[in-house]
Amino acid sequence: MQIQSKKAQMVSTNTKIGIIGAGTSGAYLASLLIQEGFEVHLFEKAPVVRTDGCGILIVQSGMKALHQGNPQICQKIIESGNPVKLFEFRNLKGGFINSESVTYEEDELPGMLVHRKAILEAILDTLPPDRIKFNAQLSAITQTEGSAIAHFKDGSYWEGDIIVGADGILSKVRQSVVPNVELYYLGDLVWRGIVADDSFCPEGNFFVYVRGRGIYANFFHIDAIHTHWGFFVEREQTDTENGVLQPTNTTIPTQELAKLPEDARKVIESTPIENIICRYSYDIDPLPQLYDGRVILIGDAAHAKSSTRARGMTSGWEDGLLLMQYLKSSASISEAFKNYQTERLPIVHEYQRTSREMSQKIGRR
Repeated sequence: MQIQSKKAQMVSTNTKIGIIGAGTSGAYLASLLIQEGFEVHLFEKAPVVRTDGCGILIVQSGMKALHQGNPQICQKIIESGNPVKLFEFRNLKGGFINSESVTYEEDELPGMLVHRKAILEAILDTLPPDRIKFNAQLSAITQTEGSAIAHFKDGSYWEGDIIVGADGILSKVRQSVVPNVELYYLGDLVWRGIVADDSFCPEGNFFVYVRGRGIYANFFHIDAIHTHWGFFVEREQTDTENGVLQPTNTTIPTQELAKLPEDARKVIESTPIENIICRYSYDIDPLPQLYDGRVILIGDAAHAKSSTRARGMTSGWEDGLLLMQYLKSSASISEAFKNYQTERLPIVHEYQRTSREMSQKIGRR
């Protein structure tokens, strides 16, 4: 990246930037841009920031993106979770297949196992409360020669210089960049939960029950007293279910759960129902572009992918860091967006391609 030498040539910090979606990608980008002096407004459709969710594996590249942008956020997340120490692979009888120990150099950032709530709270703590507007449900985006306008369902609107779509896999912003993108079903109905556990999953351990008999499961320790689990069941969708995030019946089928070893099954069965999330698994096909005019996409809005490579949250932070750097160093918004897309598009396409391939090929019926 070539940094211009004269400040007058840079994108002005008076640039008004609206970010749609206050998840981990949107909130992190907002934090970075505010830190650099930009005028930022963050819009969230929910009445409060949703800090619910389950455990997350943050790979080292994600921790590096956090540390490079804001070391304080990175440190809070390290203090809130557990560094990855061991990946252990088991069969559905509970038998050991193999394991991979993880070690770190003295000053090396670790991969982390941590609650999504702790991650988002660490980011939100860096934001002035007056920069977030809640109950802001987007209905449309329009553009003029000199501005981008977000129209909300309550009849209000916001007008500024840039709109960033960080509104997830069901992005409304994406419609104004690449219209009519359909979700691609990956073949699994997935339950994820968090449960108090002091015996099954030791600190820093990530257990994988390899795919077989139409199921797959993982377990990992996320803080002093909690374990996250994920349970994947291969299931065909009907035409009416396609594109729907959650099935009507979210009960875990007992005949599928019975395929797990008893100790693993009991961890899932002991989880309070309010701590369980059920979703169909989707990604999207690689987009031909990440921006149009003054509107640009980051995170799942731009490149939703299978979780198999653990690049979902990480790639959103990488997006935010790079976009901030180009806005700081480019002569215009159009130049920043063009350079960002040129660098980022092949990377996220590779993430999407390899994640989908792994999801579809490993142990499928």
